[in-house]
Amino acid sequence: MPEESHARVSRAEELADLLDSRFTLPGTSWRFGLDPLLGLVPGVGDVVSSGLSLVILFDAKRQGCSRGTLARMALNLTIDAAIGAVPILGDVFDFAYKANKRNLRLMQADLESRRRA
Repeated sequence: MPEESHARVSRAEELADLLDSRFTLPGTSWRFGLDPLLGLVPGVGDVVSSGLSLVILFDAKRQGCSRGTLARMALNLTIDAAIGAVPILGDVFDFAYKANKRNLRLMQADLESRRRA
């Protein structure tokens, strides 16, 4: 994997971890990140979270991921943003859905299949 490509994947991994699973709820194995915490800030939190999530999608596009993979990633972000914007329900949803981790797995699977081909 070229150095620039490796750097993009590493950045996507770090960002997905930060947004979806960096912290552990004390006394449990339940992991969460900044995404649900940002969602608690009315209005601006969901916008900031969605903007950060787009970085992973753009990195996948720059890596040459297929249109199908990019479409599934965009759908995950749309679901996350739409439901995440609903007061209370959206905050609970953000703790569970982890769209960024889903998108990271989609990107990695696409890159791996292209590497094998």
